[in-house]
Amino acid sequence: MEMMGNEKSRGTSGASALGAGLRPGGLALPNLFLRSAATLILLYGLLGLILVALVESQVVRLGVAIVLGVAIAVFQYLFGPWILDLILSVAYRSERVTPERLPTHLRAFVERVTRAEGMKFPRFRLIRDGAPQAFTYGHHPNNARIAISTGLLEILSPEEVEAVIGHEIGHARHWDMVLMSLASLVPLLLYYLYRVSIRLSRSRGRGKAPATVVAVAAYVLYIIAQYLVLWFSRTREYHADRFAGRVTGNPNALASALVKIAYGLSAQAGQAAAQPKAEQEAAGKLEPAGVGPLGAFNIFDRSAALSLVMCSAGATVAGGGTSPGGSGGVSLERVKGAMQWDLWNPWAAWYELHSTHPLVGKRLQNLGAQAAAMGQEPYVVFDRKKPESYWDEFVVDLLVIFLPALGLLGGLGIFLARGLSWGSWERWWLGVAVSLLGAGMLVKTWFRYRRGAFSELTLAALVSHVKVSPVRPVLATLTGTIIGRGVPGLIFSEDFVLRDQTGIIFLDYRQPFALWNFLFGLLRAGQYQGRAVRARGWFRRAPVPYLELDTIETLDGSLPPRRCYTSWAKYAVGAMFFLCGLALALWWAK
Repeated sequence: MEMMGNEKSRGTSGASALGAGLRPGGLALPNLFLRSAATLILLYGLLGLILVALVESQVVRLGVAIVLGVAIAVFQYLFGPWILDLILSVAYRSERVTPERLPTHLRAFVERVTRAEGMKFPRFRLIRDGAPQAFTYGHHPNNARIAISTGLLEILSPEEVEAVIGHEIGHARHWDMVLMSLASLVPLLLYYLYRVSIRLSRSRGRGKAPATVVAVAAYVLYIIAQYLVLWFSRTREYHADRFAGRVTGNPNALASALVKIAYGLSAQAGQAAAQPKAEQEAAGKLEPAGVGPLGAFNIFDRSAALSLVMCSAGATVAGGGTSPGGSGGVSLERVKGAMQWDLWNPWAAWYELHSTHPLVGKRLQNLGAQAAAMGQEPYVVFDRKKPESYWDEFVVDLLVIFLPALGLLGGLGIFLARGLSWGSWERWWLGVAVSLLGAGMLVKTWFRYRRGAFSELTLAALVSHVKVSPVRPVLATLTGTIIGRGVPGLIFSEDFVLRDQTGIIFLDYRQPFALWNFLFGLLRAGQYQGRAVRARGWFRRAPVPYLELDTIETLDGSLPPRRCYTSWAKYAVGAMFFLCGLALALWWAK
């Protein structure tokens, strides 16, 4: 991707002032070609080391290793997009969309960008769901597919839609589809070689010891390769953002779209619905009459995957101001409040390390730096100072997560320290270890599913919480309307999307058994669409905000209340281990 030298030359003398509060180094992105080449060379170098070790130790023959790698790579590259086409057609409510059936402004934008970049017009697929979702896949830049949801044009403004599509075109233009496939192949092969080496290490013969060493090395390199691929993906997301800012000439449009999609901070709920139809058509939000199936673009049948959760803000807060770039009245103070978790909570860095995408707060900073370099006022400048360290809560959360394992290991450690004898007191410590495991599970469940007052809150009030994590919740009751399923278009998604007067949020319906969840999604979840409900549960961030349900009930009583029993099942399992371990300890102590 091109760097920002040309944009710097267009910037005004005030650009530096505009970006004064931006993160240092947020503007300068490394050369994408060099970083891509270096990452792939490193990944395939790790794979080559294991292949050489396997060949030299005579664990496998060189021809077998080469054929294996080539076969997997060719199959994934050739058939992957067609398989995904089939999945989207069968399991999701999606269809192929011709360019003529796209909104006029979007079609004109895509034609302009692809012509300038020397690309063919991408194939578009429509997912019939209200979630603002878009992604790209395919073989190469001239064979790209872009899947969009019906909610994308409903939630976002035309400028924001173009910025999101520009981001997806950027992925295709940078050959991300091919390069990420090549990069992802390395961990897959390393894991396969690890499994082969483990199997051979259990056999007898002179190759047993070398195979064991190679197995350990392959697994270590497999872990390293996984993190390299994730880092590589995050890098390419930054460059796709930069591409969108360049081709639209408005980085703030993508920034405001990210705020709506990832944080959900958007204009007053129902604003689009109140807009006159003629204005919506002029803005490209509606198809011309008589077009047919794409009339669904106008339907606000909202649903979202966890990675696309939204939580709209209402009117601007006093003194908060609104963001530039046609944000539709989003409160900058609420945007900054949502960014606090990304930039302050240690859990955010943990999740980013294991994610294919950078944290939204960091992406907003980089887009703000790009806007400043182009002489524009950044969408948001995060100027808040962290009031305290949040590492103490992070350490407590980690302790709670690992408490069951620590209890079990503690009891087993004492047993091992006593020499593995099978006397009564040694066996007693084995019972204690099982009991400590159960006690740890009970404490962890209590911490994660604590009970108390589930306060009546709004989504806008929840999104700025910093001291919240996957195990540290905020107890909340939300009232609103179910407007979609959790996974956009998926016919058996058991989760919900709720909309109250301030926005939209993902509701995690979770039962103890996967089959229970599947059957509920297939047979019952659809009955809640469009109904006003009261949802009670535990608000978390991991890294995006969501509410794990305790109970959900319709306000008119038309459907029976539904309760999630995951917390009680965890209590039951923990109590079982605790009591069984205690009984064994008492029995062996006799």
